[in-house]
Amino acid sequence: MNFNFLSPVQDLVLAHNELLSTQVLGRKLKIHSKQQGVPNLDDVTIAIIGVLENRNDVDYIGEEFQLSEIRKALYALFPGNWHHTVADLGDILKGESVEDTYFALQTTITILLEKKIIPIIIGGSQDLTYANYRAYDNFAPMVNIVNVDNSFDLGDSAKPIKNKSYLGKIILEEPYNLFNYSTLGYQTYFNSQEEIDLMDKLYFEAYRLGEISNNISLAEPTMRDANIVSMDLRSVRSSEVSTRQKFSPNGFDGKEICAISRYAGISNKVSSFGIYEYKPSKDDDATAMLIAQIIWYFIEGVNCRVKDDNFSETSKYQKFTVLIEEQELIFYKSNQTGRWWIEIPFLPNVNNKLKRHTLLPCMHEDYSDASNGKIPERWYKAYKKNSV
Repeated sequence: MNFNFLSPVQDLVLAHNELLSTQVLGRKLKIHSKQQGVPNLDDVTIAIIGVLENRNDVDYIGEEFQLSEIRKALYALFPGNWHHTVADLGDILKGESVEDTYFALQTTITILLEKKIIPIIIGGSQDLTYANYRAYDNFAPMVNIVNVDNSFDLGDSAKPIKNKSYLGKIILEEPYNLFNYSTLGYQTYFNSQEEIDLMDKLYFEAYRLGEISNNISLAEPTMRDANIVSMDLRSVRSSEVSTRQKFSPNGFDGKEICAISRYAGISNKVSSFGIYEYKPSKDDDATAMLIAQIIWYFIEGVNCRVKDDNFSETSKYQKFTVLIEEQELIFYKSNQTGRWWIEIPFLPNVNNKLKRHTLLPCMHEDYSDASNGKIPERWYKAYKKNSV
């Protein structure tokens, strides 16, 4: 198996791990070490990869960074009642060029996806999401990305890719695999009106920080429909993190960002998860521990996954039909979990085997709105996107 791009977890982290209780997560992980090499991945469901690349950060001034503090914090946490095996595959070091690093990350994620292993990427700059997305070229004809961020990262696609402008490259570069892009937690003053209008025009979804903070469960249906989740630590407010990480007094608090991470884990569709824009500093304990807890909640979510989206057995769901503005909206509710979906009429001559592809995750509130004559916004955007 070609994992040549991965360098092992540092010995100092492994030495620290040996001093911990035998019950902690670090003692239950399969770890890529200098002595043992890459572990056997046959029974592994989730694999952690560090990527030490930040050269396309718009603020890059040549500084190096490493992830040992995050690993120490993560290893020291106690696992939940988990039945999935987790591996730490070490780090992808900077390549000769940033493109080399992209290639290494894309290749590594492709191998993991082939093995049905979910990668958790801990990265430098968020433009690494582009390499993550490209790993899906041979897997999924249509990919949904959710970005947890204070800005859309659209940027100018004519200019070289940066951590603030990778989305333009994803949208405009062939092969065109992007179906939907959603941003959770954007803050209006960090985004130009043109970008906000463009998101609207493309029928992409954007949820403001206030919306998600007021009702964190809004993040759940969005995550349920995502293949790739990319989390920018700038979406977290500065009081939660260490000195160099401080960016804005407004943002998600620790509890909210962990809840969002758990929603990503619970989603049956999410097959890769990345945390980006980590900037270590001497007082790094808070940031490292927050990232460790974000990872913990994602793993916890994966362990709580329930296959509730198989609508072939009528006993497993309830079906509701609402007539609104000459549209027939069809809702499904899982008897197992109580989660809701709405049907999107976008595949002509659809046969029943494809039915699940036409279902969009939604909330009970969407059904209530429809019953009161209001078309759900998620349904409208998905419908418009497919009729373009």
